[in-house]
Amino acid sequence: MLDRIRSYTQAILERDPAARSVWDVVFSYPGFHALVLHRLAHPLWRAGWHWLARWISHWGRFLTGIEIHPGATIGQRVFIDHGMGVVIGETAEIGDDCTIYQGVTLGGTSLTKGSKRHPTLGQGVIVGANSQVLGGFTVGDGAKIGSNAVVTKPVPAGATAVGNPARIIQTDADAAREETAAKMGFSAYGVTQNDDPVSQALRGLIDSAATQEHQIALLWQALEKLAGRIDPGSDHPDCLPTDAARQENFAAERLNELVGK
Repeated sequence: MLDRIRSYTQAILERDPAARSVWDVVFSYPGFHALVLHRLAHPLWRAGWHWLARWISHWGRFLTGIEIHPGATIGQRVFIDHGMGVVIGETAEIGDDCTIYQGVTLGGTSLTKGSKRHPTLGQGVIVGANSQVLGGFTVGDGAKIGSNAVVTKPVPAGATAVGNPARIIQTDADAAREETAAKMGFSAYGVTQNDDPVSQALRGLIDSAATQEHQIALLWQALEKLAGRIDPGSDHPDCLPTDAARQENFAAERLNELVGK
């Protein structure tokens, strides 16, 4: 148990630049206090002392604002940063080296007693502030849950889940879309995927703009070769206009106006 507690303090010192010393962590971090109290309550719960375990958990919630059911399984080097409003359900499992921010809920969607109702977080998972992870599925090792995301299905290892309902950013196409959106001055990072027609239209425009810019650049390259680079000052019908765009270049200001920023 002492080794597990030391791992909590070490995780905070490594991941929070505001932590000054071990004493600072021990006396001033509610996430640390909640985990220590859980280390007392969890063995009691497993031993069948359910009332006493819940009583300790209740005091932990009162003192820290963090509610951890004594039946939850929590690994080593877990860091609950700030922590206010965090709720971790009975059958939740949190792997080693996970980081959880304030307002997170690891909740269930089933009312069946004895079933796996709450999520399992793999190793090194980061759960952003005010996000909700609901259901008895697995979030893979190294995955990230964006702030305010609502996750109701499994997240592959190393992937990122954002939005409400959450969408998975993992493929090269998704990464390219995010990069294109950033160039336009519009971030699709937290936009919903399935139920918002505006977000669907914006993503379609982003993909279309990226494709068209690339195709236009290729067409101009081909035209320049066909025209033989005729003198731009001549009146030859095959002369290419001097003000034409020949390279990929986003009109960021114009695109921002279209998006409404």
